[in-house]
Amino acid sequence: MSAAARFVYLWEYLVREDAIERFRTIYGPGGEWVQLFTRSPGFVRTELCRDLANPRRFVTADYWRSAEARDRFRAEYAREFAALDRACESLTESERFLGDFHLEENA
Repeated sequence: MSAAARFVYLWEYLVREDAIERFRTIYGPGGEWVQLFTRSPGFVRTELCRDLANPRRFVTADYWRSAEARDRFRAEYAREFAALDRACESLTESERFLGDFHLEENA
């Protein structure tokens, strides 16, 4: 993990079966979400995790230098964020915010 990452926020998705590959492309480390996030110097990386028991269930972990850096990005790029979010709605059956987390330095 990058020493610069101090904050992560997590989302859970249930992806439509016919949209799994597209979802993986858009939400993965080189996808459109990461391309948008990299406009912020406070963004560190994204990890895409797939559930072993349910291959349609994914979790994204977006790492930032701080919650404030993420919040500044969301304010500055609100229009672009909302447009990409709308464009991705058809890929999932559900999405759920799991929370904001501080990364412990000695964990």
